[in-house]
Amino acid sequence: MRTAGFVAPVREAWGRLSDGCLARFPCLSDAAWRSSMCLKVVVVLLHVGIVGVLFLLDTDLIRRTREDPWYTVIYLLLFLVTLVQYFFTSNSSPGYVVDAKKAWDETHATFINRRQSAPRHGSFVSSTDLNQLGKIDSRMNWLKLVTELYPPGSSTRNWTCTYCHIIQPPRTKHCHDCEKCVLRFDHHCAWLGTCIGKGNHCRFWWYIFEETILCIWTGIFYISFLRSSAVKEWWKEFIMIILFAVLTFCFIFLFLLLLFHSYLALTNQTTFELTRRRRIPYFRGIPRGVRPFSKGICRNLYMFCCSCDSMYSLEAVPPREELEARTRPYTCLDIISCRCC
Repeated sequence: MRTAGFVAPVREAWGRLSDGCLARFPCLSDAAWRSSMCLKVVVVLLHVGIVGVLFLLDTDLIRRTREDPWYTVIYLLLFLVTLVQYFFTSNSSPGYVVDAKKAWDETHATFINRRQSAPRHGSFVSSTDLNQLGKIDSRMNWLKLVTELYPPGSSTRNWTCTYCHIIQPPRTKHCHDCEKCVLRFDHHCAWLGTCIGKGNHCRFWWYIFEETILCIWTGIFYISFLRSSAVKEWWKEFIMIILFAVLTFCFIFLFLLLLFHSYLALTNQTTFELTRRRRIPYFRGIPRGVRPFSKGICRNLYMFCCSCDSMYSLEAVPPREELEARTRPYTCLDIISCRCC
């Protein structure tokens, strides 16, 4: 009885507190937003923990920093830039088909409203009819645009998303976590809490590159501490060994991920296209060694890093004749003319 009498006021106070927080911060009621924020807090704590313990326990590092601070200042700048790049990438848009369609509708808008005041056979066209006509015209324009991107004879049933019922351009896939179709879909990154697609693939590459460099530099600090001849307490050495093992695992994962996405950038491919090639209709019949969207190493890198094209620009599937020409083996003339580039 005493326990029940004690628990009831606590529950009531907790209920009032949670209701007050939700009233002041409505975003807390969104489960997806809460999980995303918790993930970001964990990432920041992991970074601060691994680096902070190093500066707390390694007295030799503190002494070297006082003598020559520039080395440590550059390291801390890299640490800060990496965290900023993490938030910048996680909050960036991968390029959703819905937004691309809106951009297309705004650019190629029909001027139906201009005819609203013009009489047709002695009568006026209502605004409701004009809005319906505009929606039909917009959908037909988008369908016509997407149709021109696919090989002739392709079925529109293969392009329509069964979840959001939108017509998908090539290289698009529906993400079940974001509940949207993503242009040039690569994968959904649980670490960042967002999809990786056309709009943020380059930013994602730079993020894992910075994380890899940060892991290497931090590992050098840990190794110098463990190899130091100075007398250390056993618990300090134990903590540093555990954190160094975690750091080593992170480095191996990040380095392999960096190599993999560098290969994807050089060949203009995505993770989804590489791993699910047989499930993509327009890839059927294309030899395994042929990369349909590759335009040579140099142009692929330029498109990946420096292209000024809009995030919502669409790519067409190359014609069959061009794909068949790519299957022929390289000759000396092809090497001299840099066919691969």
